[in-house]
Amino acid sequence: MIRLAFRAPAAQAELVLAALIEVAPSGVEQVDGDGVTEFAVYGAPGELPSYPEGEAEIGGVVVQVSGREVPDDWGERWKRFHRPVLIAGQIYVRPPWEAPALRPNVTEIVIDPGQAFGTGTHATTALCLELMLDLKPRGSFADLGCGSGVLAIAAAKLGFGPVTAIDAERQAIEATRANALANGVSPAATGPDHSIRGTYALLGRIPAIGIERGDLRGAPAPKADVVAANLMRPLLLRVAELWNGERPTTLIVSGLLDHEADEVAAAFAPLGERKRLSSLGWSALLLA
Repeated sequence: MIRLAFRAPAAQAELVLAALIEVAPSGVEQVDGDGVTEFAVYGAPGELPSYPEGEAEIGGVVVQVSGREVPDDWGERWKRFHRPVLIAGQIYVRPPWEAPALRPNVTEIVIDPGQAFGTGTHATTALCLELMLDLKPRGSFADLGCGSGVLAIAAAKLGFGPVTAIDAERQAIEATRANALANGVSPAATGPDHSIRGTYALLGRIPAIGIERGDLRGAPAPKADVVAANLMRPLLLRVAELWNGERPTTLIVSGLLDHEADEVAAAFAPLGERKRLSSLGWSALLLA
């Protein structure tokens, strides 16, 4: 396992992060220092973005690139980066190695990201969850770019249904399926392309999640009463283009740097902005 690091001036860190997520959708580690921010991606040799060590330009910013092998105990050290998070006092997202919340009237979601991006702790995911709590949990729900399945599982547990999760990455499909089962949400039968299709049977009172592997850049995204799209700006604009003027009743968009929010909101007209949340330089919008 190799850790490939990119050190950038803190004032330009957002530009570098946006560019890195485009080439490393499985996730980026962030370490803030004195006037600098270091981003890192992990992978086996040949799996990582191709950047030589030394100076490089990413997102229009000159950064310092370095690589090193990860110690053998990475499997345990990695867990330090995934901590529980409580959203608006109502949704508690935790990795399986952390203790349950044990709080009344709190929806608990257990997420093991595996090799997929998303644990609920990143600002973009947390903002989506907070906006979901503003909605009445009824009608169909689609999670575009589901990652490890946080938003789809939350939707199912809150009472939306049927729920669909879609992602282009095989690791995301596998992680979402495993996390759905861990949370008492029943996925439908797995097809030969690793998608999960079928009826939305009930497991107890929680609806199942239909999990599909799909390319949001090449085909229109599935429609639902409520759609959550925690994606980067270029892909959000592509989703808006492929919908050809048709829009869901309610749309939550995130994965946006603060200065990108107005452009993306306009792309989804005639939906209008109902609420905007911001945290750590990231924005999420509720459009309806």
